[in-house]
Amino acid sequence: MTQSANPLRAFFRQPAIYIRLPSDGQFWPDGSLEIPPNKEIPVLPMTAIDEITYRTPDALFNGAATVNVIQSCIPSIKNAWVMPQIDLNTVLTAIRIASYGKKMELNSTCPECSAENDFELDLQDVMSQLASPDFSSTVKHGDLEIFFRPMNYQHQTDINLLQFEQQRILQQLPAAEMSEEEKNKMLNAAIQEITLITVKAIMNSIGGIKTPAAFVSEPEHIGDFLRNCDRQLYAQIRDKAIELRGADEFKPANVECPDCHHRYEQKFSLDSASFFANAS
Repeated sequence: MTQSANPLRAFFRQPAIYIRLPSDGQFWPDGSLEIPPNKEIPVLPMTAIDEITYRTPDALFNGAATVNVIQSCIPSIKNAWVMPQIDLNTVLTAIRIASYGKKMELNSTCPECSAENDFELDLQDVMSQLASPDFSSTVKHGDLEIFFRPMNYQHQTDINLLQFEQQRILQQLPAAEMSEEEKNKMLNAAIQEITLITVKAIMNSIGGIKTPAAFVSEPEHIGDFLRNCDRQLYAQIRDKAIELRGADEFKPANVECPDCHHRYEQKFSLDSASFFANAS
């Protein structure tokens, strides 16, 4: 039996804004993004189900809630797990604007007089400042040339979970009921694991390494290289990867304290708490 068309379909949510991704559609695997010829991607406001999903702690922790909400509000994104990290802040900001408007209130403490202040962000201005780093910039070392790429959301989520687990171990270790020898073993193991996590993050930021004989893009070969190259080259690659990852972050807001008129910069993010701050 053929199901009849829903006469209420015309009253479903409609695009509230259109955005251009900082990546311009680059670094997305085939089939993960449908981008129109004008590259203007429609963004829908969140549904009630999206709000409930985004407030589920476990789903937020492992990234599933963010992925589900992104794919609900931006149907052009077919697989948000493989979204380049450089597009994440633009996407989250756009969904926040589409759902609650372009103004967002945040709380800040003045570093000069310690007064608690509320200030208002214009998210349209915030989004206009977001741009893609220059991934055409490479690191050259002798016969090697290292090419970079943005991590995707899956890579970043996995690394965040690994870092959280090791930090939890380090925090609980002082109060743990075990000998100092056992504590030292666990401490050394946690430190080694954190080092490996750092190497994994850098590995996921490398698109390939060009040698006189080949172009190497296999992650296992790149990871092996990072663990065995000299420390100066490793530091050069690490610093470049960190520089590129930081280029697409939110710029701090300029705030003036109404009590003492001290001007200062306030960092912010669109984490689960601030995303819903003063939303209605």
